[in-house]
Amino acid sequence: MERIQAMECALNEAANAVRELRGALARYERACPLIQRLKAYYESPRWLKDYDDDQAGKLPKELRRGVLTEDAVYDLLGDTAEAERIMAAMGKRRISADAAAAAQTAEHEPGG
Repeated sequence: MERIQAMECALNEAANAVRELRGALARYERACPLIQRLKAYYESPRWLKDYDDDQAGKLPKELRRGVLTEDAVYDLLGDTAEAERIMAAMGKRRISADAAAAAQTAEHEPGG
């Protein structure tokens, strides 16, 4: 009975984690074009002009300008690259684990 309860908890926790991950991946996929727009803007002369205008006090004080901080977009791009690296590494590990499990199953089949 204890084993079944433990496995039920494992099932529920894993199912919740996968559901949350799928939602996060869908949100990330929708955000990718926005990230690309931000990257293009950040690397363009237009960003530098807007930054200089902000430093010179030419922009309205009430204007939200987080995109003009030197670190906000840079950090987002770094975080994006790190998240993609983690996802790629996780995918490779899962493929390797699945291949190992398949090989082990084949070894234990009749004629294997």
